[in-house]
Amino acid sequence: MENYLANNPVTFYLVAANVLISLAALYLYPPLIEVGYLKPHRTVRDKTWYELLTSGFLHANLGHLFVNMFTLYFFGPVMEQVLGGKYFLGLYLTGLIVAGIPSVIKFKDDPNYATLGASGAVGSVLFAFIFLFPMESIYLMLIPIPIPAFVFAILYLIYSMYASKQARGKINHEAHVAGALWGIVYLLLFVPNTIDHILTVFGMI
Repeated sequence: MENYLANNPVTFYLVAANVLISLAALYLYPPLIEVGYLKPHRTVRDKTWYELLTSGFLHANLGHLFVNMFTLYFFGPVMEQVLGGKYFLGLYLTGLIVAGIPSVIKFKDDPNYATLGASGAVGSVLFAFIFLFPMESIYLMLIPIPIPAFVFAILYLIYSMYASKQARGKINHEAHVAGALWGIVYLLLFVPNTIDHILTVFGMI
């Protein structure tokens, strides 16, 4: 744990913040969830734009929290080492904000809609990894078969966009798509030498 903290301080503190705040809201002070939710109807009318950030540190249940933090725990350190702490933190926080924007636009007139969770930001981290290392293998929980990262990305986006159009269930697929795409856009816009790295991966330079 000491090595993990020393080598990946941003990832460690992001995971710790998510776990502590989510558990506090779930078991110690439930009203925190109501305050921190992203509720587009309230966000637009009351100008509570802070919800784009606060909602990302709250989770609906332990399973929701575990999946997001499990993914961040494994992919966060790689991206933190590659990008450096400053760029990695920027990726995570902007991913959180950008992922919430489609929900604000789509549900701004629905007073009953609310969403929460770090999925958008975690998706940004995951897809930044995939963009930089497209040929690496990704293993899904309960499916011990290696999947090329770029194949996983394509399937993930197709499913998320399809599910978003179906508008079924409580999963915020809009945030998944926006967060994933932002992970790529962020690298191209803000991280030096990203294009050179991609060209090198594909043997073009």
